Amino acid sequence: MDLADKAVWLLLSVISLSVFTYYTFWVIILPFVDTDHFVHKYFLPQEYAILIPVFALAALLCFLCMFVGYVMLKSKKKKA
Repeated sequence: MDLADKAVWLLLSVISLSVFTYYTFWVIILPFVDTDHFVHKYFLPQEYAILIPVFALAALLCFLCMFVGYVMLKSKKKKA
C-alpha cells in the first residue's frame, strides 16, 4: 500500500468511528440524560435517530436496484 491508500484508509476509519460513536451516544446514552442538560443541543431530536437510517437504507436499495438493472440491460445488449 502506498501513502495515498493509507491516508484514505485512515480518513475513512476516522469518519466511520466518529459517526458510530456519535450515533451510539445519541441513541443509547442520550435518552438517560436530563432534557435540560447542555449536551442535548449538540444532537438532533430522537425521531431522526430512526428516520435517517431508514432513508439511507431506502436510498441504498434504490441505487442497488438501479445498478443491477443497468448491468442486466448492458449485458443483454452485449449478447445481441
